[in-house]
Amino acid sequence: MALLVHLKTVSELRGRGDRIAKVTFRGQSFHSRVLENCEDVADFDETFRWPVASNIDKNEMLEIQIFNYSKVFSNKLVGTFRMVLQKVVEDNHVEVTDTLIDDNNAIIKTSLCVEVRYQTTDGTVGSWDDGDFLGDESLQEEEKDSQETDGLLPGSRPSSRPPGEKSFRSKGREKTKGGRDGEHKAGRSVFSAMKLGKNRPHKEETQRPDEPAVLEMEDLDHLTMRLGDGLDPDSVSLASVTALTTNVSNKRSKPDIKMEPSAGRPMDYQVSITVIEARQLVGLNMDPVVCVEVGDDKKYTSMKESTNCPYYNEYFVFDFHVSPDVMFDKIIRISVIHSKNLLRSGTLVGSFKMDVGTVYSQPEHQFHHKWAILSDPDDISAGLKGYVKCDVAVVGKGDNIKTPHKANETDEDDIEGNLLLPEGVPPERQWARFYVKIYRAEGLPRMNTSLMANVKKAFIGENKDLVDPYVQVFFAGQKGKTSVQKSSYEPLWNEQVVFTDLFPPLCKRMKVQIRDSDKVNDVAIGTHFIDLRKISNDGDKGFLPTLGPAWVNMYGSTRNYTLLDEHQDLNEGLGEGVSFRARLMLGLAVEILDTSNPELTSSTEVQVEQATPVSESCTGKIEEFFLFGAFLEASMIDRKNGDKPVTFEVTIGNYGNEVDGMSRPQRPRPRKEPGDEEEVDLIQNSSDEEADDGGDLASVSSTPPMRPQITDRNYFHLPYLERKPCIYIKSWWPDQRRRLYNANIMEHIADKLEEGLNDVQEMIKTEKSYPERRLRGVLEELSCGCYRFLSLADKDQGHSSRTRLDRERLKSCMRELESMGQQAKALRAQVKRHTVRDKLRLCQNFLQKLRFLADEPQHSIPDIFIWMMSNNKRIAYARVPSKDLLFSIVEEETGKDCAKVKTLFRQGARLPGKRGFGSAGWTVQAKLELYLWLGLSKQRKDFLCGLPCGFEEVKAAQGLGLHSFPPISLVYTKKQAFQLRAHMYQARSLFAADSSGLSDPFARVFFINQSQCTEVLNETLCPTWDQMLVFDNLELYGEAHELRDDPPIIVIEIYDQDTMGKADFMGRTFAKPLVKMAEEAYCAPRFPPQLEYYQIYRGNATAGDLLAAFELLQIGPAGKADLPPINGPVDMDRGPIMPVPVGIRPVLSKYRVEVLFWGLRDLKRVNLAQVDRPRVDIECAGKGVQSSLIHNYKKNPNFSTLVKWFEVDLPENELLHPPLNIRVVDCRAFGRYTLVGSHAVSSLRRFIYRPPDRSAASWNTMGEVVVNMEPEVPVKKLETMVKLDATSDAVIKVDVAEEEKEKKKKKKKGTAEEPDEEEPDESMLDWWSKYFASIDTMKEQLRQHEASGMDLEEKEEVDNTEGLKGPMKGKEKARAAREEKKKRNQSPGASLGSEAPEKKKPKIDELKVYPKELESEFDNFEDWLHTFNLLRGKTGDDEDGSTEEERIVGRFKGSLCVYKVPLPEDVSREAGYDPTYGMFQGIPSNDPINVLVRVYVVRATDLHPADINGKADPYIAIRLGKTDIRDKENYISKQLNPVFGKSFDIEASFPMESMLTVAVYDWDLVGTDDLIGETKIDLENRFYSKHRATCGIAQAYSTHGYNIWRDPMKPSQILTRLCKEGKVDGPHFGPPGRVKVSNRVFTGPSEIEDENGQRKPTDEHVALSALRHWEDIPRVGCRLVPEHVETRPLLNPDKPGIEQGRLELWVDMFPMDMPAPGTPLDISPRKPKKAPPSPLGLWSPPPQSPQGKGNISQQPCIWPSLLLSLGPVYTFHTSLALALCSPGEKSSDIFVRGWLKGQQEDKQDTDVHYHSLTGEGNFNWRYLFPFDYLAAEEKIVISKKESMFSWDETEYKIPARLTLQIWDADHFSADDFLGAIELDLNRFPRGAKTAKQCTMEMATGEVDVPLVSIFKQKRVKGWWPLLARNENDEFELTGKVEAELHLLTAEEAEKNPVGLARNEPDPLEKPNRPDTSFVWFLNPLKSARYFLWHTYRWLLLKLLLLLLLLLLLALFLYSVPGYLVKKILGA
Repeated sequence: MALLVHLKTVSELRGRGDRIAKVTFRGQSFHSRVLENCEDVADFDETFRWPVASNIDKNEMLEIQIFNYSKVFSNKLVGTFRMVLQKVVEDNHVEVTDTLIDDNNAIIKTSLCVEVRYQTTDGTVGSWDDGDFLGDESLQEEEKDSQETDGLLPGSRPSSRPPGEKSFRSKGREKTKGGRDGEHKAGRSVFSAMKLGKNRPHKEETQRPDEPAVLEMEDLDHLTMRLGDGLDPDSVSLASVTALTTNVSNKRSKPDIKMEPSAGRPMDYQVSITVIEARQLVGLNMDPVVCVEVGDDKKYTSMKESTNCPYYNEYFVFDFHVSPDVMFDKIIRISVIHSKNLLRSGTLVGSFKMDVGTVYSQPEHQFHHKWAILSDPDDISAGLKGYVKCDVAVVGKGDNIKTPHKANETDEDDIEGNLLLPEGVPPERQWARFYVKIYRAEGLPRMNTSLMANVKKAFIGENKDLVDPYVQVFFAGQKGKTSVQKSSYEPLWNEQVVFTDLFPPLCKRMKVQIRDSDKVNDVAIGTHFIDLRKISNDGDKGFLPTLGPAWVNMYGSTRNYTLLDEHQDLNEGLGEGVSFRARLMLGLAVEILDTSNPELTSSTEVQVEQATPVSESCTGKIEEFFLFGAFLEASMIDRKNGDKPVTFEVTIGNYGNEVDGMSRPQRPRPRKEPGDEEEVDLIQNSSDEEADDGGDLASVSSTPPMRPQITDRNYFHLPYLERKPCIYIKSWWPDQRRRLYNANIMEHIADKLEEGLNDVQEMIKTEKSYPERRLRGVLEELSCGCYRFLSLADKDQGHSSRTRLDRERLKSCMRELESMGQQAKALRAQVKRHTVRDKLRLCQNFLQKLRFLADEPQHSIPDIFIWMMSNNKRIAYARVPSKDLLFSIVEEETGKDCAKVKTLFRQGARLPGKRGFGSAGWTVQAKLELYLWLGLSKQRKDFLCGLPCGFEEVKAAQGLGLHSFPPISLVYTKKQAFQLRAHMYQARSLFAADSSGLSDPFARVFFINQSQCTEVLNETLCPTWDQMLVFDNLELYGEAHELRDDPPIIVIEIYDQDTMGKADFMGRTFAKPLVKMAEEAYCAPRFPPQLEYYQIYRGNATAGDLLAAFELLQIGPAGKADLPPINGPVDMDRGPIMPVPVGIRPVLSKYRVEVLFWGLRDLKRVNLAQVDRPRVDIECAGKGVQSSLIHNYKKNPNFSTLVKWFEVDLPENELLHPPLNIRVVDCRAFGRYTLVGSHAVSSLRRFIYRPPDRSAASWNTMGEVVVNMEPEVPVKKLETMVKLDATSDAVIKVDVAEEEKEKKKKKKKGTAEEPDEEEPDESMLDWWSKYFASIDTMKEQLRQHEASGMDLEEKEEVDNTEGLKGPMKGKEKARAAREEKKKRNQSPGASLGSEAPEKKKPKIDELKVYPKELESEFDNFEDWLHTFNLLRGKTGDDEDGSTEEERIVGRFKGSLCVYKVPLPEDVSREAGYDPTYGMFQGIPSNDPINVLVRVYVVRATDLHPADINGKADPYIAIRLGKTDIRDKENYISKQLNPVFGKSFDIEASFPMESMLTVAVYDWDLVGTDDLIGETKIDLENRFYSKHRATCGIAQAYSTHGYNIWRDPMKPSQILTRLCKEGKVDGPHFGPPGRVKVSNRVFTGPSEIEDENGQRKPTDEHVALSALRHWEDIPRVGCRLVPEHVETRPLLNPDKPGIEQGRLELWVDMFPMDMPAPGTPLDISPRKPKKAPPSPLGLWSPPPQSPQGKGNISQQPCIWPSLLLSLGPVYTFHTSLALALCSPGEKSSDIFVRGWLKGQQEDKQDTDVHYHSLTGEGNFNWRYLFPFDYLAAEEKIVISKKESMFSWDETEYKIPARLTLQIWDADHFSADDFLGAIELDLNRFPRGAKTAKQCTMEMATGEVDVPLVSIFKQKRVKGWWPLLARNENDEFELTGKVEAELHLLTAEEAEKNPVGLARNEPDPLEKPNRPDTSFVWFLNPLKSARYFLWHTYRWLLLKLLLLLLLLLLLALFLYSVPGYLVKKILGA
């Protein structure tokens, strides 16, 4: 499908001049060549071709613009021609002559003649007629070379066109092959830069030079502005403007710069798991322990007694140092064990498992406060066994984990809504069976030595295969293995390994490994990972995991067997395999189990059973494949391998492998049946003999050995010259090309998208205009590509060997791409200038998804390995995926490297941990230019089509005369001579390779087989070589025009010259030269070339940039005379070094660089000597300046002269500015200098002075702006309502109006029962009240922020999916349901006292809690003083772990200012301008100053455990200068979240002591204390910053109370000082309540209340409001640091980059020459009040008269926190318990047990109510529970020793929860548990008034019951339900209890003492129990009466009757014989 536009002529032009035309279609523009000196007619005669991926619409436009071309200025538009394509679409061919219109849409005389053609894919619009083309030379050539532009649009590949075009194409090619050098005309984009170097457009220069460099974006702007017709600029889209990484030609593929595989390298990981609590554990009266396992490490929590909802809050950390692959496959298992102790391992209640990778792939790499569902692996029909609430986080080096705000407890009690499952996994997971079917394997390597085999043969007399394979499968922490097949290279198993696990599983990968069974130890032969995400789909139309039967290929170490295989890790699946090992046929199926089925085996043990065998052909018909390769160049061969002949071997699978390869498949080759041909067979017309000879085609898999020749002293090359060796291999594989084709189409779309997104990022980075247009073009291409996929992928549907996965995957890919296409279209419309970055992020998601979809899980053809062999040893390899080489006649399906010349760099056979990493991985073993083609043998007609033209084939003897017989070498008859000029200007940001922290860099440039070096520049990381390297006599083989678009790539390597030993490698980059043919003119716009940046890489890391340009000039028949002269002066000083010529080097202008020298800090020793007299040297572009000398660094490290300057010539283009180097030298005796350290400022952009825009609003000082602070009109500022009034001094963060409404609402709802929340008493509030209120505010803001973010995302999703409204996805349904539930749960809560915090907020002043460091909020406080780290020492490789931190040897403080000379007048004319300070006006003096530093440490969170018990004993240590404070005696025992609440005062003198270190150490009884982590704060920058970080500005001014003003200066004094320093008019106070600063007026309260309640007038409130809005002040305004607490990460030098916890603190600084500050704030932690030790009585309600039911008063007494200033004690009055007896027993012996959570050992039992016949028990019993309570955190505080060996008590904070259980007492067996309820005393359901109203739903939360808090409503009475689980694991009501709870403070309890149980004081009456309630053995008769007679009286009567009858009968029988005898004898 293509649109062709033939622009013929433009006539009636005015004047004489250079003309250029621009033709635009679908946002993609092509420019014609420039026609020089045209008169009135411009004869363009050029054709432009647009390959189009979607049909052209009738309304689309074609636009042609004609310009007068100018080399210097922007081009001037002559006129525009626009044409709607309706006629073209209908007729397919239109010729038009028409006039143009000018800017104003007026018609002008000028006219143009143009011809347009169009053909659709289906050929509906007629087909091309050969005649059309052959007559038209330009069109034909155009078509031949159109492939160059195809790179720009979707659906472009060489060598395939729709059938109609084929005939024409082949003719075109034949012609060219005949050596005809045609003229090539192809459109190109405006400018095309390639990060690998420019891929220059391909054109014949004489006829059409390239676009001028000037016509960059500015031109586009002009053009777009002139589009006229009201075209909205927001809808313009641009195709590849900067085709940054396009391959211009189609004959070369892009080389990959990054060389080092990073997967296998071990890294540091930390898995941290907090087990918070467990709920609903199944089982009665259990003692649960939680076991946490990660991999093989296990840790246990403490044991909690007799509870099934234990609270732990224990934190565990696991550290690992392994490679990511191993890490992410580790299983995290959380299991609950019942009654584990030293002697017994306990019984498993249930467990939960997931792999580490699942956690790592979560946002922030963590699950926070989620509930894990426990299930029993041994009994899958049992249902869930409970929940464990935990936090799980996985941190790699450098990951930052944000601790999420701890949301309200209430949110998290919604277990269902917070399950520990990744997004999208349903909460009810079902059990499933995973069947892994192992059928057979083939191609296994030999696993024993042949020596052993010979011994065996001698003894046994038979020769066997030397391997005994079996297959082992690992999944979700379990493994199963098949049987061992003895001695078989082709084992046949037909077995299946069955795993049972929950579905969907939380383990991502399944590992399948073929192993060799051995007597000593089994070894892995090869490993394959099955990623379950790739073989299943969880959408609503998704499918269960399924795979195969399919072959998977395994790769690993080389196949020659050695006893100790150093590459064994590769066979285990670590790192990239270097050779094919085997292929395994396997299948996978999943079956969801119906757990209710009784026949089901309920265990999850792995089973192995027989599987039904599958037929041979199920994996596809075996086809013969043909692989061809030609080696065009082999250079850069490492000199170690230079002395022996080198040969290259290519293998595919085992074919071609000379060690143990196969030449033919062992299976018989299938004969072709008739009709078996492919429909699209390409060789119907091929000669017959080919089919016959094909059988004898022997494979040639390696090149002939050749001895390398020397290139330079490091590298060799192979002298192939014109004879290029070839290889070819025939192999037989199942034909599963369709899979690979679909993957290739998606890969192409993804490559295209990635390229486009890189463009957009580059445009944003280099600040080019209109990145949004390019992004629109990218999205357009994406949607076209997606629709193209839909039309192509659905072929071959009836293929018999397609597996279920093939079908399902195709469906889901088609769905995904269809929706992606629609979303891209929708997104395109939304792209605006300000949304580019957001949309770019969304596009990145598309890219990830495409890459994921393109990865085909069912392999078919193995990858191709190219090995370099020397002396029969394998030296280096390269691996190319077979799909990248696969040929198809549809070009989108062709692999990206098929029929292309690929540049391969050979790594050494690299291995994890051994030679492959680090410096060994950076060196290149060889560089190959290699042409490869892979396809079906019967399609191999075109296998040479992509080679550079101009060769003759040399065939083997038997192949002579046969057209399709592959050649064994190619001889190039055409060769061209060239000269390469490499203009090496400069490099920047190179690695430091010497211990001085600098390098001595030089660059080595390689081109074909030549290399040259630049000069060595000593001691710099930013060398400016300014040198031209000339390579003469280069011979390139092939057609001249092809070399023109497709020059070979240039490799540039940067080295560090060492005086001893060989040069160190520092990095490498690639470039493509700009080619000039002999007949082209060397003139603008293409020449001379522009300098460009090339990214340098070392391994995978970027290692700097190179600024250079490269041109390749053809030497014509006249020799070098025609070349542009090298007219640079040869630099006399530098010897014969040619500088970069004038046209290429940047245009310079004069700049002045001013340097502020402030001081040096923290200089380390150099060569063991201390630095004493340092000096700083600044250098930029050869010029520089030196600071004054610091005479005594120890005494004063600041400079005496502050500002110096120098002038320097810098490029006009800011992007080309050279770096600026800062070096610090130490001046030693005898005039010696030692380098201390250096710093390179790579970009000067942030220091360039830009005059302020005086018209901006912030400069507007005219007129008054009133900032009103009055209470009536709250001012919205920074989303904060600012309301100051005289009475409250409060800052309210809630909209007042809203709040009033809320209050009214609450009143309406009838809050009669609760007293309204009273004003907090000032005296009760302390600093912590303020802190907790602020934290609530922060959480609220975060929550709102998240919510708004979510809303935005959802909105966008809605926007994107409009028109795609389908059924809601499972995820969304779940989310909707959850939200609904939340709403339900919250609505009743709105009227409850539990929402008190909402009301409390306005009444407490707050501070700002920053969840991060203060520096990150205020830009490091570098507003005028910058800190430059001085580095020394080599840049480490990652594996050394030497981070930049370790290279820092000190810091230079200062600043820079760069500006063009001369400066604008007005700057120097400003009032008070001091010329000695230049641009740095108004900076403070840098003399030493004494400061009082006050450090407040609030608390630490999530510390890394330091002791064996998984806890730590932390204390604070502070260092500043010589002061070292260790607060060792106040360590906090066994705590990972310690609250320190300490302040420390330190006197320091800046600048000598300015780096504050706050560390947390772990106290140890024996040995030294361990550092947990530390944080460093640079106080000096804070002290001098304009943000005024010395003492935070509070929200309100207060002279007394908890919010007292801390600063010694009052707000009005601070304001006056700021105005004076900033030269601002003001402050003018008055009238009262008003202040004017500059032109801003602030108003506010004018009175203040002192301690005695007296009101006084004051200006402080308004002054404070001005300070809090200081950023609004014109010109000098900036945010001032508020009163705050900052959160700083703690780091440990031993574990770099991994956070060891966080510390909350703040620092105040007060200069000693100012008034002294007051006493430090008291922030000591709140202590809960202790209960008196004596048995404490409590006030109890008067006992009620026992009316059949007594009254039990349970009086747990709760001891309070400081917050309530009186401690709570808590009485609890139980009247009655009802137990619903179990059906078997008619009476129960009931008692009630109660305890407070955490105090299980203090549990209290009532007496037993014996023989309750009705299930009623009367007790009248009182419990007493003394405890300590922290109201602010709603936690009980318990201090107790963990074990008898503990040194001191550990403090625990646990929720206040009361547990009541009801039991049936048994004398001779364990008591039976009947039911329980747990009440959270902060929010529990209000008791029911009567037993009847008390239902089970009250406890389960299914009905809305008002919640009450015992701490607010001190007394509660009612009925509560008791629940237990039945055998189906469901809750059932087992009883009810009536109780009264009463809370008293310690003081109240002392006044009203009560006794425990029914004892004095205040005794309770005995309950009125029925007569039956007694113990049977005390009253046996009574018990007989009650229990026997009452219950069994009828039974007893019946028994008595029966006895009498029996007695009668017995008597009768007894007397009958006597009577009978008497009768007989007649007595």
